[in-house]
Amino acid sequence: MKEFDVILIGAGVCGCAIARELSRYSLRTCVLEAEEDVCCGTSKANSAIVHAGFDAPPGTLMSRLNVEGSQQMERLSKELDFPYRQNGAMVLCLDPKDLPVLMRLQKQGEQNGVQGLRLLSGEEARTIEPNLSDEVSACLFAPTSAILCPFLLTIALAENACANGASFFFDTRVKKIDRDSSGGWIVQSEHDAFHAKIVINAAGVYADEIHNLVSEDPLRIVARRGEYKLMDKEASSFVSHTLFQLPGKMGKGVLLTPTIHGNLLAGPTAEDIADKEGTCTTSSGLDELSRKVALSAKNVPLRQVITSFAGLRAHAVRPDGSEREVHDFIIGEVKDAPNFID
Repeated sequence: MKEFDVILIGAGVCGCAIARELSRYSLRTCVLEAEEDVCCGTSKANSAIVHAGFDAPPGTLMSRLNVEGSQQMERLSKELDFPYRQNGAMVLCLDPKDLPVLMRLQKQGEQNGVQGLRLLSGEEARTIEPNLSDEVSACLFAPTSAILCPFLLTIALAENACANGASFFFDTRVKKIDRDSSGGWIVQSEHDAFHAKIVINAAGVYADEIHNLVSEDPLRIVARRGEYKLMDKEASSFVSHTLFQLPGKMGKGVLLTPTIHGNLLAGPTAEDIADKEGTCTTSSGLDELSRKVALSAKNVPLRQVITSFAGLRAHAVRPDGSEREVHDFIIGEVKDAPNFID
């Protein structure tokens, strides 16, 4: 049995960031990952946006950590040498009747501590982004929004954690977690057993399955599929800011953004699915994406699409059968499983 002080389950961006932080201390830390490398789940297929923090409800854990993370990311990019650019974001209002929603987002962002938010008229917005749709009547400008590469961020975090002494075990899918007589945990995969006082669950869309191995208070996570279209670098100058539509109950909506590598990215759609490996694209999803992104800008260069892809993001829902979504991060020690942290 392999002995550690802390076991992390999941080597996505969250697991690797926690591993890096713990590696600063005199702790024996390991990361167990079911796949063959870091960044193989949600972290590999997303919008690659550092959100400013105006969309999260004030007073939530999400609102605080979103803004704190945004403020720390530039420093982190210099420490770990991954690409990062603060390009700013615009939330577009396509119907004058929705202006109060923009004003609410601005007030909400200011309550959260987001700096520099301001409302622009449609005309002002088009002087900044000439390709904006003529239907844009106003926008909320968020200068602190940024773009980065999620692969290079996650790899940099993992490399630094490893250099500081953290151990990574790949192709290690957790099958069973048991208490030992001293109050610690025995974590078993198909081929190995690991022992530690503390276990941290960072398993993404599978975090509910890991949680439910140790707790009588069930957690349920639904995989939300988002489909994307990636355009050639020839289209990189089409927009310079990240363009959002007004957020809805399924998320922040379809965006159009430059990437840190010089491409143009459109997406994601939002579809709750049962298959936690369901990263296939669909003709209906990609058609929906093309229709929606055309609302944000004129003549989006979709003829220059070089690939499409889909990613899954984790959404916790209440396990009472109501299917109501939990609109906040879940971070903390599990009440009936001391020293086990979600």
